[in-house]
Amino acid sequence: MHILKIITFILVLIGAINWGLVGAFGIDLVALIFGDMTFLARTVYILVGVSAIIYAITAYRDLSKFD
Repeated sequence: MHILKIITFILVLIGAINWGLVGAFGIDLVALIFGDMTFLARTVYILVGVSAIIYAITAYRDLSKFD
């Protein structure tokens, strides 16, 4: 479970940095690296989205332990 948290944290961080760059400078780093909506770019976007969901669920579980 610890490895899953680390991986999801890293992917969520990548997504946050990418959205920050899009908002501030109009630069989509994922599209810049992997191409505009290529299979690889879509895979990265999907992994970031799934990671955000997993991270939110595990964070909620961790917070509910304190109740």
